[in-house]
Amino acid sequence: MTVPTLLLELLIALLEGALYHAVRGGNGWRFLLCLGLGALGFALGQLTALLGLSIFRFGGFDLGIGLLGGLLVLVLGDWLVRVEPGNKSGV
Repeated sequence: MTVPTLLLELLIALLEGALYHAVRGGNGWRFLLCLGLGALGFALGQLTALLGLSIFRFGGFDLGIGLLGGLLVLVLGDWLVRVEPGNKSGV
């Protein structure tokens, strides 16, 4: 894999995280979280593509699986962050 391909993958993953943040909203920390989760999900999607699963191959990487993996990790991470613990005392 070449450096330009890796940079394009990173750009697409960060764009996916930024678009997700634009839709869901939040503060600056949540924006950084969305960027990180988008990159992590895209990378996990690319690892899945190495196993043979392919949706939309674009050059040296699989765009469809990468975007799907990024979206799944973003939704899961957003759900985990927004869950608030109960403040009920057991006493």
